[in-house]
Amino acid sequence: MAGIQHYACYFRVVDSFGTEPEFNFRPYAKQRSRKSPWGGWNFNPLQFFTMFPHSPDNSFMGFVVEQHLNKTEIQDIQKIKREHQALVYGKNDYMWAGSGNLMNNIRKHFQIHATVAKNNDDQQQLENVPSFINNHGVLPSEQLYDLLKRTKLFVGLGFPYEGPAPLEAIASGCVFLNPKFVQPKSRLNTKFFEGKPTFRQLTSQHPYVEVFVGKPHVYTVDIDDAESVEAALTEIKNSKVDPYLPYEFTAEGMLQRVSTYIQKHDFCSPHTWPPESALQVRLSGNGQSCKQACQDQGLICEPSYFPLLNNKDAMEKNGIKCNSMDDMMEIYAPSKNDGTGACSVQSERLLYSCVGQDPDYQRICPCRDFIHGQVALCHDCL
Repeated sequence: MAGIQHYACYFRVVDSFGTEPEFNFRPYAKQRSRKSPWGGWNFNPLQFFTMFPHSPDNSFMGFVVEQHLNKTEIQDIQKIKREHQALVYGKNDYMWAGSGNLMNNIRKHFQIHATVAKNNDDQQQLENVPSFINNHGVLPSEQLYDLLKRTKLFVGLGFPYEGPAPLEAIASGCVFLNPKFVQPKSRLNTKFFEGKPTFRQLTSQHPYVEVFVGKPHVYTVDIDDAESVEAALTEIKNSKVDPYLPYEFTAEGMLQRVSTYIQKHDFCSPHTWPPESALQVRLSGNGQSCKQACQDQGLICEPSYFPLLNNKDAMEKNGIKCNSMDDMMEIYAPSKNDGTGACSVQSERLLYSCVGQDPDYQRICPCRDFIHGQVALCHDCL
């Protein structure tokens, strides 16, 4: 590691699930036993580029979702989708374990299709896929997209987490039934996330579409709650939904984002981007992260702004009264202790964190607006 530090500011790391500051800064991670084989790089957290905008502490790179509907098909989408047809998102038999009740509820409203890999082309060998499911086996991509065109409901089973398929289905005019996790999943309770350098909690199979897309394209439902499932299915069955793809997942949207990063991202000098004109300061509730405090206001936490708020003058300018000041090397600084009135500034720049929180502290949060469908960029960013 020592040999690359001279060049560290030039690195960009492709990181599917994200790396939080407390795992990235090696001394803090070691002190707090934040163990991960992917942690300890001591990079600016914004140098980690993720598939989805998981955490504002990292940069959202994303990917391109192919669109397979032409203009005529988009105009005639309701004619194409005249069948009440559902397609289940689960390509392996084990993913279907425990889904029997859900399938029985869905079959009351929709004919159910699947693309589960067959064992020696013998569907009877599939242990968890009900016999009434029309399983096509693994399909070539063109046949799969043709099936999506005729499908109204795309059904999640809870796994895989945060894949591209729900966006592809929504872009084909499907409604995604997104399983809600009553007990959020994280490295603390889910083997899949063990060792990953994040404490991020997934509240559903696909948090991005839950937060940034929503109804009528996405219904986030506890699939073990038969009443909630029935209500959602009835609503979806009677709805008319057009294809939708967030701009940030189109080829043009990704090129706009990457082009802006290339021009504006500079981790080798202390300049500020996005522009300061987009900064909106908020004080979080006790124990609340800046990510959540900003999100509650329809904004995004912007970690690049933390240095602008990390002093007493900036705090008081924004109406935050401090009885005293101290330095702190914690992921929840800068912050204010609501009980004592003491304010804390961050003493380690690599620990600036949008997701850090502590029950005794209110975070001093740098928020910004964002372009609808391009969450990585503010309105003044272009």
